[in-house]
Amino acid sequence: MATSEQIDQKDHPGVYIPPPLFYIAFFYFSIILEHDFPLGVEFLRKYTTQFIGWVLGLIGIGVGLMTLVQFIRSRNTIVTIKSAHSLQTKGVYAYSRNPLYVSLFFVYFGAAIFWGNWWTFILSPFLGMIMKLYVIKREERYLKRRFGKLYKNYKRNVRRWF
Repeated sequence: MATSEQIDQKDHPGVYIPPPLFYIAFFYFSIILEHDFPLGVEFLRKYTTQFIGWVLGLIGIGVGLMTLVQFIRSRNTIVTIKSAHSLQTKGVYAYSRNPLYVSLFFVYFGAAIFWGNWWTFILSPFLGMIMKLYVIKREERYLKRRFGKLYKNYKRNVRRWF
């Protein structure tokens, strides 16, 4: 007979590819596309736009660090093949159900602006779709199953992105 701890270990969102790898893969794919099919980047190569890229990247890093600190303090996991110990609803999670993914988008767009790659922007809807369909939907089903009414109330009051 399985213990509750063994059941908890098997009960997870089922996202086997770490979500940051999607952002990295799309970014590198955009670099390959830019090399093979260059688009005009003069607008993105200006000092002011590169400054905006830095700002977006730093915002993303800041939000990501706040999210990670919150997970560490709550002794929860960000590993998508492990069971959650608690539902995150405070701190940055009071504004977004997915602040870590929002932070990764900020870093993604910041890097796109800084390095002047239009392909990164062109690919971003596909990245968003994969994140929503493969990662977020699975996580939402899991959280609904794991936390029930508590998650439904949280979902009703907090937006998915921001």
